[in-house]
Amino acid sequence: MGVEAGAQAARARALAVLRIRSRALAVALLPAAVAVILLAGAVGDRLEGPVWDAARRVMTPFAVLVLLAAAGIALVVARARPAMSPTVPVTEDAAPDLYRMVRDLADRLDVPAPSAIALTPDCDSWLEDRTHPSHAPPPAEEHHDIAGAGKQTRRHPAAPVLVIGSPFLWWMRVGELRAVLAPVIAGTGPSAHPDIAAARRFVRGLDAAVAVASEPRRDPVSRAVLAGVGWIARLLLRSCRVHAAELERGVAAAAAERAQAVDYGLRIVAQEQVGLAYAGWDRLLTRVALPAWRMGRWPSRLDAGVVAALTELSRRDRLAEGFASRLGERPACDLLEEPGTVDEAASLLAARLFHGGPAGPGPDWSPVDWSEYPDEVVDRKWRLDAARLHRVLDAMGVRPATGPTAPAIVAPTLSRVLDHLTDTGPAWTAGNTGATAPAAGSGGSGPDIAPSEAAGPPPGRPDTPDDEDLAGTTAPSASLAARLSAELAREEAAPSPAAPSPASPSPTPDPAALWDDRALPLFPLQPPRTARELLADHLTAMVCCAAMDTAGATPGLDWLDGPTLLIDGERTADLAPKVLTLIEDGDATPLRVWLSQLGIRPEKPVRLG
Repeated sequence: MGVEAGAQAARARALAVLRIRSRALAVALLPAAVAVILLAGAVGDRLEGPVWDAARRVMTPFAVLVLLAAAGIALVVARARPAMSPTVPVTEDAAPDLYRMVRDLADRLDVPAPSAIALTPDCDSWLEDRTHPSHAPPPAEEHHDIAGAGKQTRRHPAAPVLVIGSPFLWWMRVGELRAVLAPVIAGTGPSAHPDIAAARRFVRGLDAAVAVASEPRRDPVSRAVLAGVGWIARLLLRSCRVHAAELERGVAAAAAERAQAVDYGLRIVAQEQVGLAYAGWDRLLTRVALPAWRMGRWPSRLDAGVVAALTELSRRDRLAEGFASRLGERPACDLLEEPGTVDEAASLLAARLFHGGPAGPGPDWSPVDWSEYPDEVVDRKWRLDAARLHRVLDAMGVRPATGPTAPAIVAPTLSRVLDHLTDTGPAWTAGNTGATAPAAGSGGSGPDIAPSEAAGPPPGRPDTPDDEDLAGTTAPSASLAARLSAELAREEAAPSPAAPSPASPSPTPDPAALWDDRALPLFPLQPPRTARELLADHLTAMVCCAAMDTAGATPGLDWLDGPTLLIDGERTADLAPKVLTLIEDGDATPLRVWLSQLGIRPEKPVRLG
């Protein structure tokens, strides 16, 4: 499909959408037209008689009601605020080179330049129309043509905003970013067509009206009125659905075809870097940023971390040929005047979107630099998890580890955890109500379980999960996992000073914020951790604390895998299978052998704070 063919298809679909709008308007005006005819007939002494009088008495108020309803629906559609992506605005003063590159690219494509540039903490780029009055768009551009002594002014609608994925700026080179943005910027051409712009505004208005009608209302009258508005808007949206989809498909085809002449060969290489950026961004968020977010810290240089993560990924897997020479080229972030400031703003927005949190730093929501990450996040995370594990063991009444080297008091030792989880009895199965009892066959080697453990979980949380996650684990592991899950749920449910209060604004209110803070996170990265994962994480944290306190190990950061334990400067990569063996089989022998080989002493107390 060529440029003209795609544009013509888009215009045809836009006209189809506008015809639906016209039909809806005609249906709304039809009763009024009938009422006007009836009234005019009465004035001209032509439509007289009891039947026509009755028709006039019925149609006149009915037409007024229909007109009022249509006016109300039109007002809601026109004034409802369409959804807008949360972004970090980039002014021209903050990125003159970036704006210059975008304008040059628009001139080469012979399309209007985007009205502004914004960044999104995601691996994607698109055009976004922000011409609704509530979005405070820039004023319409004016072009003055002098013809003789007169002056003619043509007004064009403001071009859409170009939204760029912030990881692209840090990972891609300038030429690659230019090639990736070419098809996106080419979409400003069709967007300037009045029919396409009007059709898009109509569809966005209907979508916003549906959102307004879906908001909860306490007033029954408002709820009933908005329910009718929502029903009409959904009906019109269903009628426009196919045409709107084909419209966007035609616009995309026309833009892609127009961009073929701009850096076509480089665009193929750049698309490979898009896939790499997405892979590294996903690993960085889920493995590195998420542990920090969960403890109230947000890495302030996520985009710079993308470069480190992708460099490590390419080094390990040899994904990019000529990788070193590529890194010698100018990165796209050099187009920004202050990349660090922009990176920090994008990192905070990423934390809000993917995890939730306040709009600005605070005592329990503070930024962390990559150089401080091992000590401020990794070490603290392990200590907090280990402390939670021992609090749960204390609540369960688990006694200290047995043996001649065991301390006389209940101390936070790794041996205490290993002895409790060591079990040779039957595995836990879904529906097993005896998970809290000592397994048969364990003999006297395991610790005695106090009556407080058998008394059940805290209120509101079952001790034995009703899912299949813990199927195949030992009874002590299932019981401890359920307790840990309940304890963590209580901690997360407790009010935090970092959480914004509905009654008080955030420390740095943003008047342009167009999303509801109560709905954060908008795009959660992962589902809640299962009980088995929680137990594995806490047991791993306890092992790492013992290694740091008794064998001189240090916390570290792996750009692809997140927190890691360093022994003699080398990353340990074989701990997870041994932890799973203990949880699933109750066999601590592989883990004890591993500890012995590395000189880690499980009987020694560890520091939890």
